[in-house]
Amino acid sequence: MVKIRLKKFGAAKRPCYRIVIQDARKPRDGVTIEEIGTYQPVTQKDGNQVTIDMERAKYWISVGAQPTDTVKKILSKNGLNK
Repeated sequence: MVKIRLKKFGAAKRPCYRIVIQDARKPRDGVTIEEIGTYQPVTQKDGNQVTIDMERAKYWISVGAQPTDTVKKILSKNGLNK
């Protein structure tokens, strides 16, 4: 099964995540199929926390990719209602 999920990177105590398309059997930081955005939960007050390619997210959902709960919340906050 293909999932849309978060892949962690960044420095200690300053996590950043990539929103990626990945096989569910692979480890979190393993090989991905495609990167469609980023999520930075710890940003400056004026900074944008999420950048995402909504067209690619819609495409992957249409072909059967399942977003995780966290990614589902991020997508719904940014205008993609499933």
